[in-house]
Amino acid sequence: MALDAVLAVAHHLAVFTLVSILAIEWALLRPGLTEAQLRFVGRLDGLYGASAGVVLVIGILRLALGAKGWSFYAGNPFFWLKIAAFALIGLSSIPPTIALVKWRKAAPGDADIAGARRWLNLQLLLLPLLLLGAALMARGIGH
Repeated sequence: MALDAVLAVAHHLAVFTLVSILAIEWALLRPGLTEAQLRFVGRLDGLYGASAGVVLVIGILRLALGAKGWSFYAGNPFFWLKIAAFALIGLSSIPPTIALVKWRKAAPGDADIAGARRWLNLQLLLLPLLLLGAALMARGIGH
């Protein structure tokens, strides 16, 4: 039971870290970025990817070692909603990451930044769907 609690807390902290980094990246990625700000956003984006990896690893550990076990999650459609939302958020993080890498060589224009922000907006719009799946799943709804 103690391991389950530790994994739950670690999972929540990792998710809060992920969302915080996304919010900061969204707030900073605006037209008129200086070169230093752009480098900082690029480092944040790397942390964002790393935190997503931590969320995934801890989530898998919860499936394998947590008190509820795989059977609690496997048949629950809200678990799969959560996983699908996480996957879509991950996929929609790829274009801004590619853009940030390209911008190391050539400064972005306002249209480039606006394009990357659209992907960040999509990620932020998908978050409530992930949270809905998590909340319903955790309460055994759909099981």
